[in-house]
Amino acid sequence: MDQSAGDVQAMKALIAAIVKAIVDEPDRVVIHELEGAHACVLELSVAPADVGKVIGKKGVHAEALRRIVHAVGGKHKRRYVLEILEAPG
Repeated sequence: MDQSAGDVQAMKALIAAIVKAIVDEPDRVVIHELEGAHACVLELSVAPADVGKVIGKKGVHAEALRRIVHAVGGKHKRRYVLEILEAPG
């Protein structure tokens, strides 16, 4: 595993730990990564009832998570984008 892959796994573990502390169904927290040439997109999905908890009032939780992702990405000289996926339907 190269350094970049290790950084992505560490980022996923960090986000998972934070989100699992917020939601009611931590076992349904899933993070997929999409590697691009210039950025890595992290897609976060949770139980439909927990989406609001992850986003927070006026998006404060989502913004805080994105700031953490941005700060850690800066340390690793890699751009990360966090997308919170909503359940279809």
